[in-house]
Amino acid sequence: MLRRTTAVIALVLLAAAPAPAESCSTFGVGGQVVLKSSDLDPDVFVWDSKTRAADYASGNWRDTRDVITHTLLAKPGTHAQVISCQKDLIRSRYANETLDAVGIRLLSGPYHGRYGWVTSEDVHTSVKAALR
Repeated sequence: MLRRTTAVIALVLLAAAPAPAESCSTFGVGGQVVLKSSDLDPDVFVWDSKTRAADYASGNWRDTRDVITHTLLAKPGTHAQVISCQKDLIRSRYANETLDAVGIRLLSGPYHGRYGWVTSEDVHTSVKAALR
């Protein structure tokens, strides 16, 4: 009984732990990924340019209208294909880390076929995403 309880607690803690950001070396161009942001707000902004994605992550954006005009909102679990990846382009305002800018083509959801840019923090390989 104790071993079973310990195993369940370990699984819960593993699932609740924040996932580290993926990187360009984790997935290659042409690879399929799943989009998901943080557990607190799992929807993902898909930006129309990598410059805007980087500016937003660093805290530089004019207003809410600017965000709405230049993004698509992808639901968690949306499948995408990696088109491009630029290493260490995005500097987060709220964390002392750099993220990669990932160019994607959406493969599922209402924006199927559209292209955009996300941070490597929102991109997960399909196998890892299935475990979360």
